[in-house]
Amino acid sequence: MALGVSLLAAAVCVPGQAVAEPEPPAAQSVLNLVLDGDSLSLRDAFAILEGRPVSARIAPDAQAAMSRTREGALAALENQRVYGWNQALGPLKDTPLSPADAERFQRNVLRSHAAGVGEPLPDDVVRLAMILKANQMARGKVGVRPEVPQRLLDMVNAGVVPRMPQIGSLGTGDLQPQAAAGLAALGEDAPVRYRGQEGPASEILPKAGLPAAFTFQAGEALPIISGSTVVAATLMDAVHRASVLADQAEGAFALFMEATRAEQGSLDARTHKERRIPEQDAVAARLRAMVAGSGWMTEEGRRRLDPANYHPRVQDAVSVRAAPHILAGLRHVLADARRTLVREANSSTSNPLIFKRDRGLGYEFVMGGNWDGSVMGHLADTLNAEIADVGVLSQELSGRLLSPRWSYGLPANLAGGAVGLNSGMVQVQTVAAALIPEMQVRAVPAGTLSRPVKDGQEDHNTMAMASVRHLHENLDRLEIVLAVQYLMAAQGIDLIAGKMAGLPLGAVTRSLHAEIRRHVPPLVDDRYMTPDLERAIRLVRNGSLRPSAGAAPGTGSVSWTPAS
Repeated sequence: MALGVSLLAAAVCVPGQAVAEPEPPAAQSVLNLVLDGDSLSLRDAFAILEGRPVSARIAPDAQAAMSRTREGALAALENQRVYGWNQALGPLKDTPLSPADAERFQRNVLRSHAAGVGEPLPDDVVRLAMILKANQMARGKVGVRPEVPQRLLDMVNAGVVPRMPQIGSLGTGDLQPQAAAGLAALGEDAPVRYRGQEGPASEILPKAGLPAAFTFQAGEALPIISGSTVVAATLMDAVHRASVLADQAEGAFALFMEATRAEQGSLDARTHKERRIPEQDAVAARLRAMVAGSGWMTEEGRRRLDPANYHPRVQDAVSVRAAPHILAGLRHVLADARRTLVREANSSTSNPLIFKRDRGLGYEFVMGGNWDGSVMGHLADTLNAEIADVGVLSQELSGRLLSPRWSYGLPANLAGGAVGLNSGMVQVQTVAAALIPEMQVRAVPAGTLSRPVKDGQEDHNTMAMASVRHLHENLDRLEIVLAVQYLMAAQGIDLIAGKMAGLPLGAVTRSLHAEIRRHVPPLVDDRYMTPDLERAIRLVRNGSLRPSAGAAPGTGSVSWTPAS
């Protein structure tokens, strides 16, 4: 058994790199964005979330449209009482405001609404939220001057990031976090981060080469806080993270199939085509590509462990045969989320909106509810349910590897030395099992838990921010659960490598195994396991075990690419 470990380790490990850390990312080129309110892509959003530096500005045509709308809005105020322009907000909506109070009201709106608490949102999510807000304003339907979104973009371009607290938004607009950004844009003492330091915007903005002060005029504070752009940015971040984890979940399953010498019939294209679910076809195709050329997942491979007592399998367990279907459910929801978020990024989500009259001259204000984040909130809840289900599946597969009966002959507990004297990986698997109830509890849909606030004026709230926060918490947990599965599947492969001599792993699974062994050596006699698991978690968290990233030199050409 130990001989098998040493043979395979020698074949796939890079000498001297058993505990290597991932290499730091290379310097990235600047992402140049010209925002027109209609063409911001998820590719751009994901680049921002990956930390790519940005240079963004409002398109000239969009600036001209914004200026026309602004002029029309100010003219329309002479004959219309308008929420947030010449009327107060929320339960005070019936209180009129005089033109003399306009600028003071904008500042007070941001001060009163900047009441959020808790840990701040990640810097890259804040950058994206500000760019989304600027792009939505560029549509020319909210009545702000072009200078307003450009002020937000100037902060992004200079590397100034407002501190946006996570707790407070009900998904009925992102009032608290966006108000914090608005105060920072004014140059008040709201905290911002810049080049590794945090301090009041009034002090930091000049250090970044920006004017210390800015003034919002009539009607310009409300569009800053109205609309669910922070929910959108946070959900985009979750979709980006979930896509990387979906790739790695498929890779972990392929490695599990190799370790248990699973039957390939469950991946047959004919079966999946009959279900008529495109995502399922695609998952099965990627899995077939990952294990292509495997000698382990054959009758000969299954016979090797105990030739004298071998009987052909009738079929593998449900968790194995249905894994492509479960993983396809995640892909299906991710596709829905991408379509929704592209629309959201290029839409007008404030209240009120301003339109040129279809009949007659001039513009008019229309009060509505485009700030509502319920579609995104429910998508986050659904995506969270899929993430939790993938976590359950991963934990179940890891548990099968511990049992000689369920794994078809792997040593009990995946112990590398004498079983009994060595306890192997039983407690590594327990780490995953401990997280599953937490994932299931956090997958309860927050979007069904509305409650009225503000004297009944806001009597239905989407709770979308709670939904996306719970989703991110479960993505954190899934990283750990998948790391457990990768670690244990690699160990299962090592333990029987001697008996499988002469039979190759699949082209991609061989690369994935090699990548794990670059950072974590095989387990022979028991050792302190926390460092091993922490290294595996870092690999998953950094996306290093995405199957496309696992292609090692000499493994040949593999027809496999991660899902878009």
